[in-house]
Amino acid sequence: MARGTFRGGSHPYDGKELSKDKPTTVLLPKGELVYPVSQHIGAPAKIIVEKGEHVLVGQKLAEAGGFVSACVVSSVSGTVKAIEPRLMVNGTMAESVVVENDGAYETVPGFGEKRDVTKLSKEDIRNYVKEAGIVGMGGAGFPTHVKLTPKNEDEIDYVIVNAAECEPYLTSDYRMMLEETEHLIGGLKIILQLFDHAQGVIAVEDNKPEAIAKLTALTEKEERISVRPLKTKYPQGAERMLIYAVTGRQINSSMLPADAGCIVNNVDSVISIYLAVAESTPLIRRIITVTGDAVADPRNFVVRTGTQYSELLEAAGGFREEPEKIISGGPMMGQALYSLEVPVTKTSSALLALKKDEVAAFAPGACIHCGRCIAACPGQVVPQKLYPAVMRSDYETFEKLNGMECCECGSCTFVCPAKLPLTQAFKQARKSVLDSRRKK
Repeated sequence: MARGTFRGGSHPYDGKELSKDKPTTVLLPKGELVYPVSQHIGAPAKIIVEKGEHVLVGQKLAEAGGFVSACVVSSVSGTVKAIEPRLMVNGTMAESVVVENDGAYETVPGFGEKRDVTKLSKEDIRNYVKEAGIVGMGGAGFPTHVKLTPKNEDEIDYVIVNAAECEPYLTSDYRMMLEETEHLIGGLKIILQLFDHAQGVIAVEDNKPEAIAKLTALTEKEERISVRPLKTKYPQGAERMLIYAVTGRQINSSMLPADAGCIVNNVDSVISIYLAVAESTPLIRRIITVTGDAVADPRNFVVRTGTQYSELLEAAGGFREEPEKIISGGPMMGQALYSLEVPVTKTSSALLALKKDEVAAFAPGACIHCGRCIAACPGQVVPQKLYPAVMRSDYETFEKLNGMECCECGSCTFVCPAKLPLTQAFKQARKSVLDSRRKK
């Protein structure tokens, strides 16, 4: 039975009032654009252009390097300036195609042409999604054409649009639900063409009543689509929590949503599917929330992939006060930045600048065995026991204590009165375990 929520979780300050009521602003890039070939889970894309080559909007710069991979498409017209490693938001260097924008935005033939989606075969739809380079844009970056190709499509009975947007400060999905409602519903209907026995559910946290009302009104006559309000609680939008909240079904870290009869895509991915299939437009844009109490004019921007974060900040009026912390993404699952000279990629969601670094303000203490982390954990593991194992680098015990079920949401760290870096420790431990499994 559907629950509408999940066990555990937390209620951090959401900060959404800073940007949620401002319409999105289109931002065109000024200088060079950087396109890393690793913007997704799986094999890096293979570069198919050369230095000095002139490219067009919608032209592939790199093609998928395997089944679990995704192509990379140019979002501007211009000249390939370089093919070289460039800095990413996680601090690593990634092989990238650098394009000097000529400002003409000349497109490839057929770009933007309308299609009658009702006449397309399932193979056509999946191929258009693949050629568009669409990946999961809720953070993970899993290639969408792979997600839409489960082993047995007849066993899929739910297609869920993850419209929870539970991460604090982020409001891009909310703005798209209001401003691109028809595209969102159209994208869901295209996905439902792939799964004959599935119902579509748009799952929205109940702190977004305007979006719920508009979506409900526009899907009133859609027999296969419903809107499901969910309790506002973090991390309601985490895939495992969302599936349980909507369907009552449970999956673990070794399972895919398809194993529970579900396909889950976030708002931006579903809209991108519509644009790719119905309007011949590959993935060349992202909706980015630029926000935080240190930002002069918080708002959402429609930006071309490859745009530098520094241009986002400039468009938002710069800093009203020098921030102590800058994050790519939200405060719970985002990554701290030490440079704004990094590109917007397919998985970028926000640029957050905070006057105070609350994490740095408190030195970690000793665990007082209060159990708050256990109550908050949506994965139903015991952070209180996992943490000592990780500190000993005892990854065998970490696995035995179901540490791989951690979804790295940050709820345990948020509620810990001792300010222990629990999530960071578990994230590193999970990475070590996965690396060890790959070697074996």
